[in-house]
Amino acid sequence: MTEIKNHTFVLCAYKESQFLEECVQSLLAQTVKSKILISTSTPNDHIKGIAEKYNLPLYINEGEAGITGDWNFAVSCADTEYITIAHQDDVYDPPYAERLLAKMEKAKNPIIAFSEYFEIRNGKRVYKNKILRIKRFMNFPFRFSKRSRFIRRRVLSLGDSICCPAVTFSSEALKDFKFDKQFKFTCDWDAWERLSKKKGSFLYIKTPLMGHRIHEESETTNLTQNGVRATEELIMLKRFWPTPIAKLLAKPYSKGADSNDLSKEG
Repeated sequence: MTEIKNHTFVLCAYKESQFLEECVQSLLAQTVKSKILISTSTPNDHIKGIAEKYNLPLYINEGEAGITGDWNFAVSCADTEYITIAHQDDVYDPPYAERLLAKMEKAKNPIIAFSEYFEIRNGKRVYKNKILRIKRFMNFPFRFSKRSRFIRRRVLSLGDSICCPAVTFSSEALKDFKFDKQFKFTCDWDAWERLSKKKGSFLYIKTPLMGHRIHEESETTNLTQNGVRATEELIMLKRFWPTPIAKLLAKPYSKGADSNDLSKEG
């Protein structure tokens, strides 16, 4: 196996996820070998046990917690040119790192690279449903434009079509960047919006190379149910549109909340 010295998977672990070990195994099964480390703000025997089992460094966030605090800490733990913030409930197909890093190495001034994704629902891989079709349609312009700030902002003006755990960051692009703690649900959309203003490349791979798990105990589900999601989505839409138009767009966009209901198609 080829060892890649310029890429790190930082796996954000939280509490006692039953899916954590499966995520670790998917990172170890990559076709190229990257650095892997675990970061957490909730250290416990479960996380420590898996870190020890697979001989992975474990970093404890004793500063600002919460999703953005954890992500900012995760980035600070890595010392490589490229960084992927892996989510404990998700899985990465073996070619993920090799495909994305090859694209970033060839690009001029890469900012992020991301692939499409599939969903994991009730233990099964789902490659086609309504929400996935919509997001792939939205991402279609990225196939033809890597460096156009206008095009990527037009895509983002319609919603967040970029799956956060499918993203690999250039550490150079993150030097003066922090995830914004005011957001709990749209912190990734906010990140893409701010990074979209930078000069450089947004690199896109249309092949689904990682699996995002949908389950009822996820933080996404919790934020959807308590109304945080709808509030933050409207804030983001207002960055691109006058308030009346943003409110109109928010209504159909909010139907995406159904995607976390396991009783529905998604």
